[in-house]
Amino acid sequence: MASVVTVAELRAALGGVSSSLYSDAVLTDIIDSSEAVVGSMLVQWNAPIDQHKSSSATKTWFHTTIPHKFYAGQTVIISGVSAHNGSKTVLTIEDDYTFTITTVGATVHDWRYDIPSGLAAANDLTQYDSVSEVEEAVLAVAIDIFQSRVAPGGVQQGLEFAPAPYKMGVALIRKVRGLLGKHIDVESVIG
Repeated sequence: MASVVTVAELRAALGGVSSSLYSDAVLTDIIDSSEAVVGSMLVQWNAPIDQHKSSSATKTWFHTTIPHKFYAGQTVIISGVSAHNGSKTVLTIEDDYTFTITTVGATVHDWRYDIPSGLAAANDLTQYDSVSEVEEAVLAVAIDIFQSRVAPGGVQQGLEFAPAPYKMGVALIRKVRGLLGKHIDVESVIG
C-alpha cells in the first residue's frame, strides 16, 4: 500500500537504516500500519463492510456498519471481502447501510459475515499525497512504530538510560493530532 510516505523516505528519516537489517517489506508493513492509524482519523469516504451476499450470479449485496454515503454509478474500492476485492461500480442503493454491485460468481443466498470487516472506499489516502501535514504525521507514527519494534520490551530509553513513556497507546495519536487539525474527520474523534 504505502502511498503517503515511501520506504526511501522512512529509511532516510531513520538515519539510513540498513536494508540488510530491515528489508523494504518490513518498512512497508510499518508504513502501512502508520497509514492505517493516521488514515482512520482523516476525512475519507469509506465504510466498513460487515456482511455480504450474492443471491444471484450477477449481483452482490454489501451491508456496512455505518451509513455509506455512496450513490448508484459511483466507483468504490472493495477490500477485505475475498472474491469481491477491487474497483467496483455501485449498481443500486438499497438503504443507507446496503448497496449492490454487479459481479460474476457463485450465488450465496445467506448473509456472510466479514471478519475482520472489509472496507468500501470511494477514495484512499492518495488524496493526501502532497499534503505536508499528513505526510509528517504518517512519518512520525511510522518512526514510533519502528522504535517500539526495535527497542527492548518496546520501551525507548533516553541518553541517561531512563525509560521513556510507552508510545504505542493513546499518546501515538495525540502526538500527531495537532498536525492533522484541519484534515481530521470529526466523526472519528471520540472523547
